Amino acid sequence: MASSSQASLLLQKQLKDLCKNPVDGFSAGLVDESNLFEWSVTIIGPPDTLYDGGFFNAIMTFPPNYPNSPPTVRFTSEVWHPNVYPDGKVCISILHPPGDDPNGYELASERWTPVHTVESIVLSIISMLSSPNDESPANVEAAKEWRDRREEFKKKVGRCVRKSQEVM
Repeated sequence: MASSSQASLLLQKQLKDLCKNPVDGFSAGLVDESNLFEWSVTIIGPPDTLYDGGFFNAIMTFPPNYPNSPPTVRFTSEVWHPNVYPDGKVCISILHPPGDDPNGYELASERWTPVHTVESIVLSIISMLSSPNDESPANVEAAKEWRDRREEFKKKVGRCVRKSQEVM
């Protein structure tokens, strides 16, 4: 069982690594210098996707027993996507608690494992923006639009991208 101080040391190391070796597509830092368990992340919309050119802000909140349990990630920017709840919370397999899926949709190997890092989480979110999963959506309306009314979906995403650019 990871203790809160072990989690702090790990998060400190991951932050230091990201500062030393930035990764294309996002930036990350602490919301408040005194709290290693809450990060501010900006994800740049992936090139050649509907989200291209957007700057999407999110808060990543880590539990005291990280890395044994996953963080939560919630966009504070408006994001219209099948795998983002209307409140901004991101729904991807690697952010689901470890073990078997009680609903039977995911394999245990697709869910959270302690080997994931802030970098692997954000890269998974960037991948999610590129390839929505409408099989088990967090936002049913966005999933329906993605499947059945693609032009409407594209317009809504375009508005989100423009809004995110105005804030920057």
